[in-house]
Amino acid sequence: MKMKSVFDAPEIKSEFESAGINPNFMIPIWKYVIQNPDCVWDEIPSLPTAAYTLLHSKFETFTSSLHSLFHSSDGTTSKLLIKLQNGAFVEAVIMRYDTRLGMCGGKPRPGGVRSTLCISSQVGCKMGCTFCATGSMGFKSNLTSGEIVEQLVHASRLADIRNIVFMGMGEPLNNYNAVVESVRAMLKQPFQLSPKRITISTVGVVHAINKLHNDLPGISLAVSLHAPVQEIRCQIMPAARAFPLQKLMDALQAFQKNSQQKIFIEYIMLDGVNDQEENAHQLGELLKTFQVVINLIPFNPIGSTSQFKTSTKQSVSIFQKILRETYNIRTTVRKEMGQDISGACGQLVVNQPDNKRPAEPLRDIEDLHL
Repeated sequence: MKMKSVFDAPEIKSEFESAGINPNFMIPIWKYVIQNPDCVWDEIPSLPTAAYTLLHSKFETFTSSLHSLFHSSDGTTSKLLIKLQNGAFVEAVIMRYDTRLGMCGGKPRPGGVRSTLCISSQVGCKMGCTFCATGSMGFKSNLTSGEIVEQLVHASRLADIRNIVFMGMGEPLNNYNAVVESVRAMLKQPFQLSPKRITISTVGVVHAINKLHNDLPGISLAVSLHAPVQEIRCQIMPAARAFPLQKLMDALQAFQKNSQQKIFIEYIMLDGVNDQEENAHQLGELLKTFQVVINLIPFNPIGSTSQFKTSTKQSVSIFQKILRETYNIRTTVRKEMGQDISGACGQLVVNQPDNKRPAEPLRDIEDLHL
């Protein structure tokens, strides 16, 4: 029988309730397992006798393990290769920032080094984005909510995780229930993450966007738009055919009206494909009525055979200037992180690069919630 993760909240809650055990015991169990990852169930104090029997028969402290760990040469990025119970692998990425290197109101920000965890929701992905390494894997399987939460537990042993972004392997909204339940778990003790520090990214799964705010109020939404017109979107993102741009815009408008939150727009810069001045104006016109932050992402190569090239810095700069000055849209350029360990945006695919040494933290430009 396949054992379940103790961090799968719906499963343990259901099993405990069926056995007449108070499901609130889940919290001290989580705390103990996090603090004592090599523990056995009998070591956890003060549980009902029936709880020990149930845990032994149906649950594991972890259904995944940290198989390999890689550090970028500049020390700002660490990639975790995590082995699942079924033998498959997923990747999670820790990105470190130093808030003191940023500016706020013309003054240096207070604080220090903090970390964001980029988390996976599926093994592979069925969206097939042509610029993304994960898409080349095809879809293998969904992760359970417990397997998603376990990525946070593994990463928390390496860094104090402050932010979560569902921007790893997979389309989070195609594994909707597990992602929602994993986020709900992250908001509880002992994790107690703030909703505003969790971002779920999607290529635009319209029906799921329409219910996301009700299920996870306060959670931030990021949209992998990557093109300002439907024709280019379909060219580089085959799944866009199922989610016409106008329907996506309608869903985003409803989300923003209900949530009163800014939406983060991810836009990968592909030389000669979507990075022309005309495209910048098209994007500005598309988004001028929204409250958004646009994050321009330099394309990260996924092998020598890639059909795309990275936009020049001049093209990115002109693109950003048009959006800022003509349309008054806050537009940032994502700092490239973790390329040397294939941990950068669009590079997550199961492989094992050379390990690298740690170094100094990066300035704070990735996290847009502050």
